[in-house]
Amino acid sequence: MSLLSMGLFELSQNLESKKISSKEATEFYLSRIESLDKNINSIVTVNTKALDEAQRIDELRAKGESLSPVAGVPYAAKEMFCTKGLLTTAASKVLSNFVPPYSATVIHKLQNSGMVLLGKCNQDEFAMGSSNETSCFGASKNPWNAEYVPGGSSGGSAASVSARLAPMALGTDTGGSIRQPASFCGIVGVKPTYGRVSRYGIVAFASSLDQAGPMTLKVKDAALSLEHMCGADPFDNTSVNKAVPQWTKNISANVKGKKIGVVKEYINSEVDASVKKAWDLALETLKKNGAEIVEVSIPFSEYAIPIYYLVAASEASSNLSRYDGVRYGYRSDFESRPAKSLEDFYSRNRGEAFGEEVQRRILLGTFALSAGYYDAFYGKACQVRRMLRDQYLEAFKGCDVIVSPVAATPAFKIGERVQDPLKMFLNDYFTTATNLCGLPGMAVPISTDENGLPTGIQITANAFDEQSMFDVALNLEESFEFYKEVPNGF
Repeated sequence: MSLLSMGLFELSQNLESKKISSKEATEFYLSRIESLDKNINSIVTVNTKALDEAQRIDELRAKGESLSPVAGVPYAAKEMFCTKGLLTTAASKVLSNFVPPYSATVIHKLQNSGMVLLGKCNQDEFAMGSSNETSCFGASKNPWNAEYVPGGSSGGSAASVSARLAPMALGTDTGGSIRQPASFCGIVGVKPTYGRVSRYGIVAFASSLDQAGPMTLKVKDAALSLEHMCGADPFDNTSVNKAVPQWTKNISANVKGKKIGVVKEYINSEVDASVKKAWDLALETLKKNGAEIVEVSIPFSEYAIPIYYLVAASEASSNLSRYDGVRYGYRSDFESRPAKSLEDFYSRNRGEAFGEEVQRRILLGTFALSAGYYDAFYGKACQVRRMLRDQYLEAFKGCDVIVSPVAATPAFKIGERVQDPLKMFLNDYFTTATNLCGLPGMAVPISTDENGLPTGIQITANAFDEQSMFDVALNLEESFEFYKEVPNGF
């Protein structure tokens, strides 16, 4: 039995049958973090109480207590999740010393299920980025090649799972921040339907788009994790009061008769040859396995990027206004150089602590919300967003899921695009519409490119139909078995 090749689902079964203890599994992953994470910088804080928590679960199991299926399974969490008593920075100098007095609802739910938090994962500052290069902790690196980015913003979470430093890591997805790094690092990443998972206790970026989800080695691992994350929450009015399905119990790789949608407007998109190859391979495989490939049209998909960057930046400028150094966030050294005015006080606090990318988005969002421009920019973007959602719902009348690329290219080199924000923004072309429309989407690894870097494909389903998404993903996973591939050195 090797923990290295074991996904979360299989590990949970071995814990339940007492073939391995939670303490042994936790020690295994902590040891790998200590010896290997220096190569990829994916974990920024280790939970020093992890072994105590694992020991407690083992003692409960020894007493014959009734435990959840995931009790004793270790996991890691992105820095966006508040964790009581454990540093939570959002990878920003603004929150560099913030230790929350409470935990996010998702963390609470996993803790109540008996899962053991190993530590916190690196990310782009305030989840704003597609490469993990804007973190105050320095860039996380791709385990498949340390010269390349792991994707963003949940790049640390993706890299830690890919390198087998954790069997599952929590990520957040505002415009593709789970799916794109999952594709770049060769793992499974799930963004559930908006409202499935409570946002309470997650550092806010863009409130109408943010959603938490699991990143794992295999599809069943993600489905099982998600079952323990979902549910209505009185602390989050956008969480939905719907029964949580048993996806792992009902999952089936049989796609005979399923209708797989291909968006007509995506067909001639400029994508890397390896991305096109992975997309074609996925569609050919699903067709060979009995699915029907159908063309659907979503004309407004070409507007997803401009809508997203207006909505996300506007909401970010509002959410981040609280970090002014009065009640929240970094405060400049005013003892050695007193503020000249109230404006100088705010300017120095925010100007010294926010990174360049965060400042860029705050400026864009503040402009879009300013007097005289609100209706022309933010208001218009919200109207077109609704029309885009209507077109997606119409498309799902003719298919069960939509299969598309995750990003236009595989992982790119560290530093290659950091000075070209427009090129970085366009990287989100295939993922942002899913967030704008509140739909579930996931990335599944398919193949590697000529440089040995992974490439995945994206599966998008209708709202609250994660089951169809998991079924198609399992079929592809069983066809390609990418989870058997391990990055060199890990």
